[in-house]
Amino acid sequence: MRTVQNANVPEKTLIRAAQRGDLEAFNLLILRYQNLLFGIALRLLNDEDAAADAVQEALISAFRRFNTFRGDSLRSWLARVVVNACYDEMRKKRRQHSVPLEQFNSDGEEIETSYWLVDPESDPESQYEAYELEHAIQSNLDKLAPIYRLMLVLVDIEGLSYEEAALAAHVPVGTVKSRLARARSQMQKSLQGVGELLPASYRVELPLPA
Repeated sequence: MRTVQNANVPEKTLIRAAQRGDLEAFNLLILRYQNLLFGIALRLLNDEDAAADAVQEALISAFRRFNTFRGDSLRSWLARVVVNACYDEMRKKRRQHSVPLEQFNSDGEEIETSYWLVDPESDPESQYEAYELEHAIQSNLDKLAPIYRLMLVLVDIEGLSYEEAALAAHVPVGTVKSRLARARSQMQKSLQGVGELLPASYRVELPLPA
């Protein structure tokens, strides 16, 4: 079997080769998405070793059944395999959290810019504040139920579109939007404890004392 050796080969060519069992072609595809896949696993599991294990298991599974990929969105398909592996890891280690969720009204108008995607300044004080904010984000992210955490990870952190997130999570686009709106609202309230570290648009304005 001839293997694909050029990393600049079009994705469709690599996909066809990988579906014929070409491991090198599959590896070249994975190189294009490895940061995304590990990022998803790390945010969901908050443990580098567990994330690495989940991604490894996911990629083994993905290669074995790569001929089932039907050509929609490869990164969504791979993300879905990783998400499933993460859920398996959560069940195995009994790490799932059960968090009571309040009901939030949503008029469908959602904030598209995520506060954790703002680039920190290079000076030490800003770097420290960015670290503190990152720690607070992950801590509160861990408190969300997995189905809501997943939406924030896929859309706000990893930048998937609603349609891609729907494919990855195997839910309708409308479900992605409603879960994301609820997760964002809950995260916004949870993060008020970090006060001045948040951009002004995400701070809850408290009424002045009479």
